[in-house]
Amino acid sequence: MTPDLDLTSVPAWAVEPTCPTADLTGRQYTVLAIGADAAAIATQWTAQVNAARPGVEPRVHLVDDTAGACRALDSDLADALVGWRLLLAGPAHACLRVRARALEQGAADNEITVASTEVGTREIYCAHCRTTTTAAVGLTQEIACPGCGRDLFVYYHVSRRVGAHLGFATSADTVP
Repeated sequence: MTPDLDLTSVPAWAVEPTCPTADLTGRQYTVLAIGADAAAIATQWTAQVNAARPGVEPRVHLVDDTAGACRALDSDLADALVGWRLLLAGPAHACLRVRARALEQGAADNEITVASTEVGTREIYCAHCRTTTTAAVGLTQEIACPGCGRDLFVYYHVSRRVGAHLGFATSADTVP
């Protein structure tokens, strides 16, 4: 039986690629595009902000990976003001990680808009050895944990703190 995703911690954008319109309620914007596929979304969002908020110039960052996105995020959050918004686009697994970083730094969910360009790759956090594995795997499928060797079931749970899906061994009582 598959749960209704609305009742889980998995954001809809982590299951199905999405491209929402920009949140135009802010006073200051960071537009973060992770990977080449996200650049067009960043351009679209920047145009939306410029049209709706004359005089507000979004800070736009086109980065290649999660580490670059986190560096840009940290830099922009250092002088963020009330009304700051994060417009984040890229592969869902990278967006989950950057979103976790933003939340850790004090941002709120309602300040973050996410567009996912790819959802087939997931970061799986092993509940047993705490290793995080990146793999092309679906929800409710299993992968082998490179840390402890257990077969991990990819569960319908995303950690807001870690920014990864939960993986646990269905045979946790059995040592590999």
